[in-house]
Amino acid sequence: MILVYRYRVKSLNGLLNRQARECNFVWNYCNDRQKDALRFNRPWLTGFDLNKLTTGSSRELGLHSGTVNAVCEQYAKSRSQKKRPYLRYRGKRSLGWVPIKGRELKREGDAFRFAGNTFRVFHSRPLPEGKIKDGTNFSRNARGHWFLNIVIDLSVDTANARRPVRGVGIDLGLKEFATLSTGEKIEAQRIYRGAEQTLAIAQRANKKRRVKAIHAQIAHRRNDFHHKLSTRIVREFDYIAVGNVNAKGLARTSMAKSILDAGWSSFRSQLAYKAVKHGAWFEEVDEKYTTQACSGCGAISCNSPKGRDALGIRQWICAECGVEHDRDVNAAKNILARCGRASLVVGIPVL
Repeated sequence: MILVYRYRVKSLNGLLNRQARECNFVWNYCNDRQKDALRFNRPWLTGFDLNKLTTGSSRELGLHSGTVNAVCEQYAKSRSQKKRPYLRYRGKRSLGWVPIKGRELKREGDAFRFAGNTFRVFHSRPLPEGKIKDGTNFSRNARGHWFLNIVIDLSVDTANARRPVRGVGIDLGLKEFATLSTGEKIEAQRIYRGAEQTLAIAQRANKKRRVKAIHAQIAHRRNDFHHKLSTRIVREFDYIAVGNVNAKGLARTSMAKSILDAGWSSFRSQLAYKAVKHGAWFEEVDEKYTTQACSGCGAISCNSPKGRDALGIRQWICAECGVEHDRDVNAAKNILARCGRASLVVGIPVL
C-alpha cells in the first residue's frame, strides 16, 4: 500500500528555494530539447534520453544527481501522459518543487538527511517503518512554505480485513454534502462561500499575501473536514459504497463554484485509502437511476423525480408499493444495494 506522509520543513528553506530554481532550469532544458526533436522530426525523447543529455550537470547546478534524473523522468512521464509534444515552461510563478530518489533520503531521529544536509521538520505524526519510494519530493505552497512529501510503501496485512457486516451507501450532494443510507445527513460546509466576501475585499485592495493566506485557510478547513468525516465513516462501517458522480464534468457547468467548494473527488480518495488501511471495503458504484428507483420494490414509478425539473422534489411516494421516500436517503440505499459486498436484505435486490 502506497501512502504519502507530509511534513512541513522548518530549516534550509533558502537552499530549497535555490534548488527549485535549478530544477526549473533542468525542466526547461528538457522542454527545449523536446522542441528540437519536434523541429527536426526526431523521435520523442524518453526519460533515459534526457538523463544522458544531462549527465555531469549536477555539480554545476548544485543539485544531487538523483534530483536531476528525477526531473528528467518526470518531464518525460508528464509529456507522455498529456500526449503533448512539449509542456509549459516553469518560471517564477511555478510552485517550488525538488524531487528526490527515495533511496537517497535517510531518517535521522525527527529530521531527515539528504545530499549532506539535515532538514528539520515539524514532526506532526510518526513516520511508519517502510520502504521510501521514488516520487518523494520537496514542494512549496503558494505562501512560500516548504513541505517534505514522503512516498512510503506500507505492508498491509490482509488477514486484518474486517468481515463485511455493516455497510453504508453515500450519496454526495451540494446542500447536504453527504447523505448516508442510515438516514444521517451531513450538511455541506460551504467553506469557500463563507470566505468569498473577505476574499473579494482583499483582492480589490490588491493584498496578494492576504489573498494567499485566505486561500490556504480555505484549503486547510476543507481538508480537515474531509479527513475527520472519512475517518469516522471508515471506523463505523465495514464496507462503503459511494456513487461515481462526475465531479470533473459538473465543474464545467454553472454549478462549478459549488462543486469545487465541496471537493467530492478529494473526499472519495481519502475514503479509498483509509478503507484499505483500516481493513474495510470501499467501492465506487454506478449511480444511474438511484434517485428514480424505489429502494423498497426496485421499480421506477411514474411519480419518481426525473430530470432537472424535479430537483425540487425532496419527498415522494412510490406509486407501485406506496413507500414514502426521502430523495437523498433513497439514493444512498440504492447505492449501497449496488455494492458487491451488500447482502440481498440490504436495499433492493434487483438493481
